[in-house]
Amino acid sequence: MVYSNYLSGKKKKKKTQHIKDQQFKTSCVMEVDKMDENEWKYHGEGNKSLVVSHVEHSQVLRFLKYPAEEPGKSHKAAKEAFGHLQNIVDFSKNVMKPFLGENYVHHGEVVHLPLDFVRQLSLKVEQERPESRCDKVMDIFSGYALCLPNLTKLQTCHFSESGPPLCIEIKPKCGFLPFSSHVTKDVKHRVCRFCMHQHLKLANGKWKRMSRYCPLDLFSGNKQRMSFALKNLLQEAQNNLKIFKNGELIYGCKDDKDCLQDLNELTQHLKPYFFPANGLIHGPHCTRTVINELINVITTALLSNSGTCRTGEIRKLHISEGRAHCDASHFHRDILRKGHCGLPKDCVLSKILQAQMLDNVDIEGLHPLYNRVEQYLGEFPKERIKLQIDGPYNENCFEKLRNSQSEDDGTVDYAVRKVQQYRVAMTAKDCSIMIALSPCPDDELPEPNLVIQTSKSRLIYSVSILDLDPKPYENIPHRYKLDGQIVNFYLKSTQVKQDPPTPNLFMDSEDCTLVLHSV
Repeated sequence: MVYSNYLSGKKKKKKTQHIKDQQFKTSCVMEVDKMDENEWKYHGEGNKSLVVSHVEHSQVLRFLKYPAEEPGKSHKAAKEAFGHLQNIVDFSKNVMKPFLGENYVHHGEVVHLPLDFVRQLSLKVEQERPESRCDKVMDIFSGYALCLPNLTKLQTCHFSESGPPLCIEIKPKCGFLPFSSHVTKDVKHRVCRFCMHQHLKLANGKWKRMSRYCPLDLFSGNKQRMSFALKNLLQEAQNNLKIFKNGELIYGCKDDKDCLQDLNELTQHLKPYFFPANGLIHGPHCTRTVINELINVITTALLSNSGTCRTGEIRKLHISEGRAHCDASHFHRDILRKGHCGLPKDCVLSKILQAQMLDNVDIEGLHPLYNRVEQYLGEFPKERIKLQIDGPYNENCFEKLRNSQSEDDGTVDYAVRKVQQYRVAMTAKDCSIMIALSPCPDDELPEPNLVIQTSKSRLIYSVSILDLDPKPYENIPHRYKLDGQIVNFYLKSTQVKQDPPTPNLFMDSEDCTLVLHSV
């Protein structure tokens, strides 16, 4: 296999070279007669796709999945696989990348693979798949896959690695309270969707314990609140936090039942990155000190501009006070130290939040607009293509979404634009942030904007955004129904009883700054 961005047989320079986005467009030039399933391993999967990674090169292949009990439909769906995957590429490239920034988004490209290779690969990875995911099978009929960079590895530079890369994956969820006048339940203006949804998920058996994480704390831009949010993610990761070492999951949940959440074991993995010299840190404070270092690094990466690691003297995105705090958050506002709040305008969290806020009518305001579109399509079904309901997602889509008018003029065009804006916002609300880290050797001279300096080490880092598929248009009625269920269950459960206390590794009132102990 030949990769356009795999630099082989070249002498590595001492000064780190910044690689432009164009070099990471994942142009996968494949020698199809030499494809070997043994060069690939199971990487992970979601509800609709399965991912394998190359054992040497920083590449992954993403395959679609279909219901296992409906082989006939699998054959039919496989015929549509290319169009489905190409829509994902076009949506990421032409819609999400302009909103989120080209430095964060890697859209990849669709590739065609030998069917024999795909089938042998499917057999190889089947034994590694979680049991809960085996109700669907990997597409072995079309031969199409999406080729992407492996975002658990660094994406910004090429240098002599001095250790296995570390990657933190965060699914931050929605970072603001709805401000739409269409909202009918006042609680939605006070408590965020994530915190309300926790009650329903706990009752349905999705998770065994309630998460104390609140997205509004992470998106606040205040380092105290951000540190508090990250500590709560570490305590109860659910599917909102994963940590990888050399591409292998070392912390977080593989699925609803299989979780790796031993902080002491995680500390042993992390120590070489933050305290390279053996024996520098040990004893009862070891776990807390190392975890604080990790949180400090994550916070720095999240607040850094994609072009600079400096987080000060940058225009900031502010959310009005009423929409910046969630009443269900466990963070005590009375311990909040005075200081600047708000996100640096071009940091990854700010970019995601701005895209999320395209949802400015809430699902309650959107549902009637969706019905308007549905009624029109019922009368004029051929207009579906013209209105680009299902794509193609070309360059014009971004301009239409960005320049949408604010007042409803009663037209179908207005309703379609709002529906499409909502779909972009939903993608941004469900995306993942990938922070890749690698120790910077002493003899390397990287660009300052690519390095995070810790108390005892230097780490080269990159930040990327993952999971940018378009959300299905047909799912809007389900989202409307689910929204009502979440709100009603939350109101019912909070009236009956108070939340039981969750064991906390960190005291709520502790200063969330980095604490280092003398050695």
